[in-house]
Amino acid sequence: MPRVVILDYGSGNLRSAERALQRAGAEVEVTADPHAALEADGLVVPGVGAFAACADGLRSVQGDRIIGKRLAGSRPVLGICVGMQILFERGVEHGVEAEGTGEWPGTVDRLDAEVLPHMGWNTVRAPADSQLFAGLDADARFYFVHSYAARTWDLESGLTGRQPKVTWAHHGEDFVAAVENGPLCATQFHPEKSGDAGAQLLRNWLSTL
Repeated sequence: MPRVVILDYGSGNLRSAERALQRAGAEVEVTADPHAALEADGLVVPGVGAFAACADGLRSVQGDRIIGKRLAGSRPVLGICVGMQILFERGVEHGVEAEGTGEWPGTVDRLDAEVLPHMGWNTVRAPADSQLFAGLDADARFYFVHSYAARTWDLESGLTGRQPKVTWAHHGEDFVAAVENGPLCATQFHPEKSGDAGAQLLRNWLSTL
């Protein structure tokens, strides 16, 4: 059974993520302890709320360093919602720019859509060779709650030297819904709230640990 740490830095639906990962077959610990986060088979970085607050909270528990050390050793990390957004270089909300961890180039900013937040179920367009979405139908729906997203993708060669696998969704405009970049994966939606499809995605991620 893979051991997974959900990084507790004061943001995110920690308990719902914990229960979903347990149901998917993981032994789960919710903690901010750096040693546990570094040694676990997989690290989950959740996030809910404002980009700047999440980025500050992450740094307060050395989460940015933990992520960097894990990736340097090819140890898997999964970001969820704002936990995905803070992996980019920067975020802009209400005219305020905040620095992310910089694992990926680019800026997270407000979606150009008539209705915000984007809240509810939506389909995604995953690459044919995606591991995260393996076994899922093209019409599978995932649960989103956000007004901001990465609207472009600029990284051609990822952590493994290969083109990262980028999954897209649409709400007013196209935005990045998920990324598979070697040991670093992330979803803009909440797999822990996405029913059977989210459970399958979590099982797929756990199978890579």
